[in-house]
Amino acid sequence: MTVTAGSAAWYLRRLSRMGPREVGGRVGDAVRRRRWRSARPDCPRVTGARFTAVLPAGTIAAVPPDAAKRLIAEADRLMAGHAEYFGVDRDDLADPDWWYDPKTGRRAPWGYAFDVPYRNEDAVGDIKQIWELSRHQYLTQLAAAYAITGDERYAERVAEHLRSWWAGNAPLRGVHWTSGIELGIRLLSWVWIRRLLDGWPGVAALFDGNPVALHQIWHHQRWLAAFPSRGSSANNHVIAEAAGQFAAACAFGWFPSSARWRDDALRSLERHLRGNTFDSGLNRELATEYHGLVLELGLAAVAEADAAGVPVPASIRLVLLRMTDALAAVVDGRLRPPRQGDADDGHGLVVDGAGTDRWGSLLATGDAVFGRLAWWPTVTGTDVRTSLLAALIRPYPESGDTPAVSRPAGRPAHFADAGMTILRGPAEIWCRCDGGPHGFLSIAAHAHADALSVEVRHDGVDVLADPGTFCYHGQPEWRQYFRSTLGHNTLRLDDGDQSVSGGPFLWTRHARSRVLVADTSGASDGVTARWCAEHDGYPRSVHRRRVELTAASRELTVVDEVRGPRRAVQLAFHLGPAIAADLVGNRAQLTWTRDGEDRSAELDLPGQLSWRAHRGESDPPLGWYSAGFGRKEPATTLVGTGFTDGPSLLGEFTTVLRFHG
Repeated sequence: MTVTAGSAAWYLRRLSRMGPREVGGRVGDAVRRRRWRSARPDCPRVTGARFTAVLPAGTIAAVPPDAAKRLIAEADRLMAGHAEYFGVDRDDLADPDWWYDPKTGRRAPWGYAFDVPYRNEDAVGDIKQIWELSRHQYLTQLAAAYAITGDERYAERVAEHLRSWWAGNAPLRGVHWTSGIELGIRLLSWVWIRRLLDGWPGVAALFDGNPVALHQIWHHQRWLAAFPSRGSSANNHVIAEAAGQFAAACAFGWFPSSARWRDDALRSLERHLRGNTFDSGLNRELATEYHGLVLELGLAAVAEADAAGVPVPASIRLVLLRMTDALAAVVDGRLRPPRQGDADDGHGLVVDGAGTDRWGSLLATGDAVFGRLAWWPTVTGTDVRTSLLAALIRPYPESGDTPAVSRPAGRPAHFADAGMTILRGPAEIWCRCDGGPHGFLSIAAHAHADALSVEVRHDGVDVLADPGTFCYHGQPEWRQYFRSTLGHNTLRLDDGDQSVSGGPFLWTRHARSRVLVADTSGASDGVTARWCAEHDGYPRSVHRRRVELTAASRELTVVDEVRGPRRAVQLAFHLGPAIAADLVGNRAQLTWTRDGEDRSAELDLPGQLSWRAHRGESDPPLGWYSAGFGRKEPATTLVGTGFTDGPSLLGEFTTVLRFHG
């Protein structure tokens, strides 16, 4: 049964995942929301506000010319009114309707913010489409284009849109005041807009001396101070809230409460950065895009601290350092990280044009701030953001408040706390094995039912692919499919998921996995790398998987074992969208093209199962790949069906992927 977030059953399930402290906090939030309905204080009067957190001289001149060129091309496209969000092309950005969803054609209702049913697509539209524009990250791109070119058209468009947004979105009115992550990211955008427009004659009248701007900035921070994400919801959202609050309190420290907001936000940021990150440096949500989001937000927050001369706890820089080293460790030869868990294309700070590699940009910033290690992959691309952040962040460990720490001498391949293992072989064979926790916190909001799944690439091309995410709200059958066990390269029993979903961002039972073997020593040097793990997601049965990558034969062998009573089996292998497959019996010939060269592989599937190829099926969904949020395309999925040997005997299924050439 598909559960809607607004149903009474969902609320009961959600309540069951909260502890007493979280319940008490949420009761207090509810009381405060009721009181705020009629009690909306005005912003304290501010005089003499002056923005001082400017970029150091020479920063803009250090931006690489090709990165600047990409940004200006993007800015010109935005000036013409064009943008693309989540697979939907927009041509209305010259004069946007802040409440309109171009995907459904619906417009969000007006009213008290906490009364807006933003999860209900029929009433509001696709909330992601509506919210994305109001993160104002496209305005940071326009502001950056002004900083680089001095062309006042960009600055004037930014000012026009900010005034339009402020006029149309009064505090606590409407859909843009319902979610803290939106307010936090929007504040961060405003800080950077003010900074990048500093040379424009009209910028002080737009921000520092504008009562409307001050009113909005104050109410955003008051909201964030009152309604932090709590308990089981304290994931990437709370990082965005704290980072935005901290950045604004540093850069716009013009209010009586600014010092308190800054200190509280810094404490929250320090606590939750540690809480959201494994000691290995990987993000605890086990959703790679949120690793990127949290790292971007953390770096932006440290940039504000250093610009304002505010000391930050040593643990903040250490977490960001470990996150950066972990990212460098897990990417493939084309700098693509794993596709794991949810992904919604969310960014912390956007100042670059289309075609800029997000992960290369983060590694370039890491190099500038922390220094690259000898084993890091080489970054050949350029970006704008690295120059801007590096100009503000004091290089590690010269900050003075951070002791030197030991960093990995060689490239890590097994992250025991996160349960992630990377096997690497010749010709850029890359394999991620998943034996980690189901997700983060009691609801595991962004987890997928993907225990023991594998993800295999050849020279950066998805061969055995993680299909992705596609959507959050409004299309429950697609949300369910993309996070299901059948939607991943793993084994399913009795048509059920390993973990039990209670809603689109709620899991009520979590499969527990454990890694038994992780020998990653040198598959590329002729040695066989081995991994083995098991999980308990199916009552009365244990699924164990062994993976071996042998360099000499360029073979990846996957052996699935099921111990327990006789059960129905489905074993799925999702091929990347570039892969063509010819399935005959239990053997599939795989072909694709990379950089103009034809490539091929052979997939020998377990003969005791009956195999069928699925592609682009919708009832029910099967055979799809989502390259980004809101986008999907047909791709081939091979599904084998049969039974384990049971009762209480071993059902064993062997798959061999053999690369040619």
